Amino acid sequence: MSLNLVWEAASASPYSPLIAKDSQFFVGFSLLLAAFILTGLFGLNRSFTSIAFFGVPAALAFGFGAVYMICAVGVYLPPLIPHVPYPGQAGGNMADAEPIFTAVSSNAHHLYTLLQCIGFAPKATVQITPDGIRFSVEEARTVQGLAFLDKALFTSYTFNPPAAPTTTRHDNDDEEHDPDSPSADTDSNTTPTYYPCFEISLTALLETLKILGINDSMSGSSSGSRAGSVQPGGHSAFTTPALLLDRSCTLRYSTEGSPLSVTLTETGVKTTCELTTYEPEGGEIEIPLQRDAIIMKIIMRSAWLHNAITELAATDPSALKISASATQEPFFALSGAGGSISESTVEFSVENQAPESTTGHGPREGASADAAPRAKRARLAPTVTETFLVSPPSSMGSRIRQDYRFSAVQKAARAMAVANKVSIRGDRQGVLSLQFMIEFDVNGGSGARLHARGGLAPVVSFVDFRFVPLLDEDALL
Repeated sequence: MSLNLVWEAASASPYSPLIAKDSQFFVGFSLLLAAFILTGLFGLNRSFTSIAFFGVPAALAFGFGAVYMICAVGVYLPPLIPHVPYPGQAGGNMADAEPIFTAVSSNAHHLYTLLQCIGFAPKATVQITPDGIRFSVEEARTVQGLAFLDKALFTSYTFNPPAAPTTTRHDNDDEEHDPDSPSADTDSNTTPTYYPCFEISLTALLETLKILGINDSMSGSSSGSRAGSVQPGGHSAFTTPALLLDRSCTLRYSTEGSPLSVTLTETGVKTTCELTTYEPEGGEIEIPLQRDAIIMKIIMRSAWLHNAITELAATDPSALKISASATQEPFFALSGAGGSISESTVEFSVENQAPESTTGHGPREGASADAAPRAKRARLAPTVTETFLVSPPSSMGSRIRQDYRFSAVQKAARAMAVANKVSIRGDRQGVLSLQFMIEFDVNGGSGARLHARGGLAPVVSFVDFRFVPLLDEDALL
């Protein structure tokens, strides 16, 4: 019988001492007094006979008297050390206040997959919002990765926005306190929405999620096996994804400045890790994308882009050249330049009749079924694209050409491998945005097949990468 069962069984028969609680003090005091008297008599007549008559009874009386006296009086503990709040925390016990953010996920593998896509930087800026958690990383202010953990990925999501921190304004006092100012009433009647923002070690967070083998299902999948790491459909009951169903991950952010607590639970065993949070230095750096000045938008399967980047990486290029045109072939091409071996190009061309692709990526499913509509569409866009919008400004002519550092684009290789689709966008300034759509099935099966049978639709998450273009002098390095 376990100790827990013994404890529950003992609750039905409570222990009753032989001497009542109210009488223990009198009994203990009497035994201690008798021990004192017998000890004095033994000291006046020290012999072997007096040991049996005075010494042994004195020892027993003192022992039992001390026990009863302790039971009657009790043991008093010193006062506890007062709680020291975290920086920015109001007074009071942190355990009594509601935490700012608490979220529980039944499948932490989904969280690990999204965060690993932007795991090229050691630190990440975290912002908690009512709709989810936003993770942002950047490197040398030329590459930025954004991952948004939607609240639909969690079985429970609670967000209690804290009060906005008070800031000292350095504006003109007359303008600040002017009652006729149109913004005076607005500032006094409305409270701006404040979302906590802090930095954590992304490397430590990924290592924490590896505890209990959360990423075992990803270790056996290669870069070519994309769907296996995201949609574990078709696995048996003894594979790693099936064994992860009874695990949960709890994220908790108690107060401003407190650590981010990550608790992994497996069949009653809890593993808690607290990650130190840091105040962002100089605010979050964001590479701007001019959404009102988009000159290129291409939507295609992420596998096509992943295969093209993998083929170009074989020549070890230093720059990635993107070429797109809506009127001339090649409509869309990727080139690796500056390599030590040679220069290579992957062209996404047009399939007119045969289901065989000229890009070298293999046949396209269902290519012969709609040959006639595709022949008409081929005059406008490559066959592998779902959306192909190219409108270069007059200064570029009829073709968009832009160069990027190849090693920077390769940082999005993990997202290319696990995503379903990718949206390639570019603005007039040359900023490149690769937005990846990743589908997760909350029930652990294939999201596409489950949705086809009328089940729940898969949860869609997005990972966005932004790249700064190379200047002419940088491209020569």
